[in-house]
Amino acid sequence: MTRTVAVIGIGAGDPQHLTLQAVAAMNRVDVFFTIDKGAVDGGATADLAALRSELLARHVTHPHRVVTAPEVPRDRDPAAYVDTATAWQARRGQLYEQMITEELADGQTGGFLVWGDPSLYDGTLNLLRHISDRAPHKIEIVSVPGISAVAALAAAHRLILNRVGTPILITTGRRLAEHGMPHDIDDVVVMLDGRTAFADLLDTDLDIYWGAYLGTPDEVLVSGDLQQTRDEIRARRAEARTRKGWIMDTYLLRRR
Repeated sequence: MTRTVAVIGIGAGDPQHLTLQAVAAMNRVDVFFTIDKGAVDGGATADLAALRSELLARHVTHPHRVVTAPEVPRDRDPAAYVDTATAWQARRGQLYEQMITEELADGQTGGFLVWGDPSLYDGTLNLLRHISDRAPHKIEIVSVPGISAVAALAAAHRLILNRVGTPILITTGRRLAEHGMPHDIDDVVVMLDGRTAFADLLDTDLDIYWGAYLGTPDEVLVSGDLQQTRDEIRARRAEARTRKGWIMDTYLLRRR
């Protein structure tokens, strides 16, 4: 028989980001798989785990179990980023495979609740494909889209991400730090920027639209000329991270 695993996007942080499609998918799940990050972050992200639990309690009536495994430790800022990230993903994949093999029976549906949208800077789908390729039994993978941090950022700043006839680029803070603002693209969305790469850009023709904890009561928004606002963003980001113990933020750089 087939085992089904659903990867369900639950939005950027607002409980109301949960779509009707996501609720329906959650109510087909027999076993939810979660990762406990408390051992590696000292409990800093306990409020994120609590939101997942709240969504299950509020919306899921189908009988289900929750299976939790400890997070796989990782180096967040290694010198050899690609090799380190690949090795960490392999260890994560082994953990997922063990959970699915031991906890999900034939004919049942498992579920992973992922922040934002499964298609954008989340590796769950790729890990599950590798597991499915080598599994002795058939695993059907289902992806349920969610409201991404990029969509939440645009809504919070009342933005349209694209301009007429021009492309947009979605990239990482690491890439921005290495290569700078692209000369041939005027609208760049940056994610995973733990080093505040925007603050080192020398461009004088850029506006920035920044947001942290999007969709939550702690949401912080700053926008304006990059050179005039970068110090404010860096200071507010540092304060927020110290206060909460973690931060998720993203921003749009737009050339005037």
